[in-house]
Amino acid sequence: MKKNMICMVLVFIFMFSIVYAQETRPWYQDAPWPRIKPNPQLKIMPLIKVQGNKFVDPQGNTVLFRGIAISDPDKVEHQGHWNKAHFEKVKEMGANVVRIPVHPVAWRERTPDNYLKLLDEAVSWCTDLGMYVMIDWHTIGNLHTEVFQDPMYITSQAETYQFWRTISRHFAGHNTVAFYELFNEPTTYRGQLGPIAWSEWKKIVETMITIIRAHDQETIPLVSGFDWAYDLTPLREEPIAAENIGYVTHPYPFKRSEPWPPKWEEAFGFAASQWPVVATEFGDDAHPGVAAADPAHYGNQIIGYLEGKGISWVIWVFDPEWGGAKIKNWNYELTPGGEFFKKAMQGKLEVQNKK
Repeated sequence: MKKNMICMVLVFIFMFSIVYAQETRPWYQDAPWPRIKPNPQLKIMPLIKVQGNKFVDPQGNTVLFRGIAISDPDKVEHQGHWNKAHFEKVKEMGANVVRIPVHPVAWRERTPDNYLKLLDEAVSWCTDLGMYVMIDWHTIGNLHTEVFQDPMYITSQAETYQFWRTISRHFAGHNTVAFYELFNEPTTYRGQLGPIAWSEWKKIVETMITIIRAHDQETIPLVSGFDWAYDLTPLREEPIAAENIGYVTHPYPFKRSEPWPPKWEEAFGFAASQWPVVATEFGDDAHPGVAAADPAHYGNQIIGYLEGKGISWVIWVFDPEWGGAKIKNWNYELTPGGEFFKKAMQGKLEVQNKK
C-alpha cells in the first residue's frame, strides 16, 4: 500500500511538473502559432484581382475604388468611437473601400495580438457593410537608413517585415481585405533622413512581398514611390519584380504648382497605362477664390483626372482632429471638403472634368 502511495505521488509530481513547465515556458522558447478559427465571412465579398492595369472582380468586371481613410483604430478606440456605427457613417459617404492606417507606435504599445482584435472588428463590420479594407503601415521616412520624420513613425526593417508577416498570415484568404499598403510615405525629407536609391527601395519592397506571399497569395500589395509617395517615375526603368500588385500616389495640390494635369501625368499618370494605380491619400479640396463647381477647382481637377485614367482613389481623413479632416466633430457633420468628396464618391459631382 505504501509503495502504491509513493508511486501515485511521483506520478502526480511528474504531471504537475509538465503543466508547470508549459505555463512557465522560458522567454526564449518559441510558442506555436495560434490556430486560426474558421471565419464564415472569409468569402462573402468577391475576390479582387489584378488584370493588366485594372482591378477586377471574379467575373472580370473592372472595379474602380472610391474611399476614405479613417484614423488609427487605436486612437478611435481610446476616444470611445470604435464601433460599427463609425463604419456605417463611412458607408454613407459612398465609400467602397476603407483605408486603415496602423502607426508603428500604436502597433507596439497596444501589442500586435490586441491590435489584431481591432482590425478583426473593422474587417467584420466592413464585410457586413459591403466595403473592402486597405491595411496601411502608416509610417513616414527612410526605411533604408531607418530614420523617420516623427517619433510616431519610428520603425525598422525587421519590425516592418514582421508586421507584414503577422498581417498576411492573419488575413490570408479573407476577401474583404483587398489591399496591403506596404509603407505609407517613403521620403528622405530633403536629405534629412539620409539617402536611398530606388534599387535599395525596390529590394526592400520585394522582400516585403516575398514574406507576404509565403502566407497570402491573393491580397494585393500596394507600393509607394518617393517624395512622400507622390513620384512613380522610377517605374519607367525599374518596376517592382512581382505580380498582382498595384502602385500608390499621394497627389496633394501642394506637391506641384499649376497647371497640375501635365505634372500628374509625368509623375504617376503614365504608370496607369501599364499597372493599377491607387491615389491612397489626398483631399485638400480648397482652391482660394474658386467655387467647388468650377472646373478649375482642385477637387474637380484631381477627381476628373484620376477617374479619366481609371485610377482608384482614397481621400484623407475621416477624423475631426487630424489635418485634412472631412468631418467637423464626432457627430459626423461634414466639412465642406467632406461634402465635396461625398458627392464625388457617390458620382454626383456637378462638374466632371475627366481627361
